[in-house]
Amino acid sequence: MVPLSAPVCLLGALLGLLLIAPILMAPTSASMCTPLRTLNNSLSYRRRYMKHYFPINYTVRVHHEEIFKLSNISKMCLDEDGVDELVLQRLWFQVNQGVLKKIIQVLPKRHPSRSYTAELERRFKDAEGVFVLSHPAEVFYQELPETIQDIWDRLTEEPERMVDTSWGYAFPKSLLDNLCHTMYCLFHECFSNTEDQQDYCGKTPWRKGRKKALQPGS
Repeated sequence: MVPLSAPVCLLGALLGLLLIAPILMAPTSASMCTPLRTLNNSLSYRRRYMKHYFPINYTVRVHHEEIFKLSNISKMCLDEDGVDELVLQRLWFQVNQGVLKKIIQVLPKRHPSRSYTAELERRFKDAEGVFVLSHPAEVFYQELPETIQDIWDRLTEEPERMVDTSWGYAFPKSLLDNLCHTMYCLFHECFSNTEDQQDYCGKTPWRKGRKKALQPGS
């Protein structure tokens, strides 16, 4: 077998990177849209189940990082390089699985909102399963940007080891509002044709760059 020369090896490596790059930077997979839209349909009832069926001013104890708003996404994009859409989507799933779990934990078995929230969690897990299958396995082993890794570590820390200042309180409906609005932002391809759908994070840095790249003639 004739050994390959260094230039040939280098060319092969570059071609390999070119083949991988479109996978890592690809827009939301079409297969993701079905479970996310199903989840969105369930979220449309959140006002009834997360507000009307709870006592006035009732709050749920959550990690500060689980109060995950559009402003958090913008801040993370500005604070550190390497925070792209895929990284934020991974964080979105990690954050909101904890949010749904904590809401279920405070609901008595016969509470009218318990079965709704459990169904919401099932649909969320369905979407997460499709998300994992939509990407190469190596994507989930890549090192996360430091800011995201710090958040991830706090989210997965054992509750008994956390100090009191690590916790915050939020209204159940506000938590699901955040889940919904950040979903529209991070998986916008699935909702861009929805009637009267607002562009929830068109001003974030990574979306600006992406829009410019998609303009005709660019």
